[in-house]
Amino acid sequence: MRNDIDLNYFKNRLEQRLVELTAAAQERRKNSVGIELDQSRVGRLSRMDAMQHQAMSQATARLAGLEVQRIKSALERMAEGDYGYCVVCGDDIATGRLRFDPSVPTCITCAEAAEEQT
Repeated sequence: MRNDIDLNYFKNRLEQRLVELTAAAQERRKNSVGIELDQSRVGRLSRMDAMQHQAMSQATARLAGLEVQRIKSALERMAEGDYGYCVVCGDDIATGRLRFDPSVPTCITCAEAAEEQT
């Protein structure tokens, strides 16, 4: 377990973000509307606009779901005493990197190497 970082600070940030994402997901579900496919009732452009809005909403939900998974993984690493260490190479993750995104699982070197492979 790393002693050079404030685990409570990072845990609070992760838990707060998880609450925000959960509330946003509930709001999206509450406000989601089906698309009317009957062209005689809804104009073509209105239907296309609704379909585009639905696709953007689904993409947002997908990205939020991925962020929730990263946060839960970070909290698990914290509970196991592995938080702050790169899951690929085991080196320390820079504190500035963790402050920017507390859920980040890799050091900058491994993240750059993974990006180069794509």
